[in-house]
Amino acid sequence: MKTVLATESQYDISPEHLKEGSIFGALSEASIQFLLNEGVLHKVSKGDEIFSYGSKGGSFHTVLHGKLDFYKQHGEKKLRTRTICFGEAIGFVSMIALHERVGSLCALEDSLLLEISSQLFSDFHDQYPFDFGILLMNLSRDMARTIRVLSNALVENDVVVKRN
Repeated sequence: MKTVLATESQYDISPEHLKEGSIFGALSEASIQFLLNEGVLHKVSKGDEIFSYGSKGGSFHTVLHGKLDFYKQHGEKKLRTRTICFGEAIGFVSMIALHERVGSLCALEDSLLLEISSQLFSDFHDQYPFDFGILLMNLSRDMARTIRVLSNALVENDVVVKRN
């Protein structure tokens, strides 16, 4: 994983293009540019680990290009639960819940990611309050879609959820 400047990117990361992704949809171009300028861009190669199980969850990542695989871990068991593609985010739940990562994230192919720290998220709220509301709605929609896919997988596999 290598930190890069926006000007070094070989991919189209213009606000116009990024608005096609679910996380950036309906955000103003100025607010997207703010996130690009203030966030950290990471160029990752196929097979690179972006974060590991148990690491601090003080940020989330959005995919600007490429694909990532998320491996959920519980105890000693580990399972790939989903692939994260262009315009989607991963790590938001850990950041908001203030807990450690519950799995690991690996690049399925060469990718470009934007890391948004909790501090940048707060600054975004202060600088672009209207767009912040839209971003929260977009992130919530993606979480809801993920919950639906995972709960459907439980039903398809006849998994019984036990309450402690």
